[in-house]
Amino acid sequence: RFQQVQSMMCDLMEWRSQLLSGTLPKDELKELKQKVTSKIDYGNKVLELDLIVRDEDGNILDPDKTSVISLFHAHEEATNKITERIKEEMSKDQPDYASYSRMSSSPTHSLYVFVRNFVCRIGEDAELFMSLYDPQKSTIISENYLVRWGSRGFPKEIDMLNNLKVVFTDLGNKDLSRDKIYLVCQIVRVGRMDLRDSNSKKYTQGLRRPFGVAGTCCL
Repeated sequence: RFQQVQSMMCDLMEWRSQLLSGTLPKDELKELKQKVTSKIDYGNKVLELDLIVRDEDGNILDPDKTSVISLFHAHEEATNKITERIKEEMSKDQPDYASYSRMSSSPTHSLYVFVRNFVCRIGEDAELFMSLYDPQKSTIISENYLVRWGSRGFPKEIDMLNNLKVVFTDLGNKDLSRDKIYLVCQIVRVGRMDLRDSNSKKYTQGLRRPFGVAGTCCL
């Protein structure tokens, strides 16, 4: 039981770091909150503590504002979910060695990126959006890091020259266990509708148009 609770506590600490990072999209944040509450309820059952009933969003139901029948149905539904979870855990034949690896390493990791130069013939200003991407699930797993690049081949903020650095934080063991993680750079051109426009009276300034994308495997 101690090893079982130890493994659950490691998961909860890792998920807590992700929640506090403030970098998760709204849908992933909701999914992670549900995983946390489910793990807490399961741990309470293992430790023979009181069962907490919650709503669909994982919030604890207020007995003063919820009818007795609704509380009964919520309690019954929570009990069934936890019972199914216990059966799944008991059906596993192999021992869980993942908890030992999590305890021997840091619960969170970071990726440091230093942008030294950007070489691409655009002819106008550009915006570079850098993020981490999981190709297997076809989803971005981090916030975007924005770099504004000038048409002359230098950053728009000249004081940022040789100082374009970013740290992608709160990468958990789940992220490190992914098959691959790519660092993707999306390039957006900012300027005229058409680069061939030469008469300043005919074209519009400040239009943002996709220009290109690049990627490299980083993990």
